Amino acid sequence: MSIAEFVRILGRGPGRSRSLTQDEAHEAMARVLRGEAAPESIGAMLMLMRMKGEVPEELAGFTAAFRDVLTAVPTPDLDWPSYAAGRTRGLPWFLLSARLVARGGHKVLLHGWNGLGQSGHLVREGLSDAGITRCAGPDEAAEVLARDNIAYLPLEGFSPALLRLLQLRADFGLRSCLNTVARMLNPGGAGASVQGVFHPPYRELQADASHLLGLKAMSVIKGGGGEFERNPTKDIQVFGLRDGKPWERLLPPSLEDTRKLSDGETDVTRLSALWRGDLDDPFAEAIVRATAALALDTLGVENAEARAAELWQTRHIL
Repeated sequence: MSIAEFVRILGRGPGRSRSLTQDEAHEAMARVLRGEAAPESIGAMLMLMRMKGEVPEELAGFTAAFRDVLTAVPTPDLDWPSYAAGRTRGLPWFLLSARLVARGGHKVLLHGWNGLGQSGHLVREGLSDAGITRCAGPDEAAEVLARDNIAYLPLEGFSPALLRLLQLRADFGLRSCLNTVARMLNPGGAGASVQGVFHPPYRELQADASHLLGLKAMSVIKGGGGEFERNPTKDIQVFGLRDGKPWERLLPPSLEDTRKLSDGETDVTRLSALWRGDLDDPFAEAIVRATAALALDTLGVENAEARAAELWQTRHIL
């Protein structure tokens, strides 16, 4: 078998081509993962989809196909993907936000691959200073989640097939819809997910595709460098799901000053210094609290902003 029939659907030309249905997308990616597709046809399919713009049904079908063949991953309360692809940004303060949510008694599974540029390296380099264990595979992640309520699982530890396809970006010179699929993968099957995007139109796209996949709760924002990280000096439009239904909200800023997240800082020891209280940086602290509050809201926590502030103030109490 091959995926030629799906390439034809996408590439017949003006007035004849169309998007794939969810079932067609599922079958197309299933054939790719079974090794039944020629490399040239995989590239053609992905780039045709990029040219026309992917639709929720295609993303949902691709995501479901990857889930079918995933290595078993422990189920957390909150899925937190990290797949920003190399855009310049500052330190990954959102790692402390995830740790703060875990301090609240919620199991948080971060997973990702940040393959290009300095910002990608900073995420993994910052894990230790953020107090988060990087796990080699799902078994270790299960142990760490049980112990710490939070773990980071690299993509290569549970879906090397998706990693290989993501790395085609080096050949295309362009991202493909698989960057979005990775964010939506939710490998542990959590009931709630938080996702970041770099381009605003993808907020609704990911929310709609997640709805098709039956996710109960999610929040997706245009975040720092494409990560789920909220700038507290700007109002922010949140799209997503609550109780499995489409939901959106405009959140006002919590600080008056206008600042960018991409300050170019690369010293990851500032993460541990802020957590210990040795670093006085009100902007960074506000990023952590605001991001954690939105994650807590996604989990259904009432008065999420107050809860995030409480967790921050009591973070050193055992």
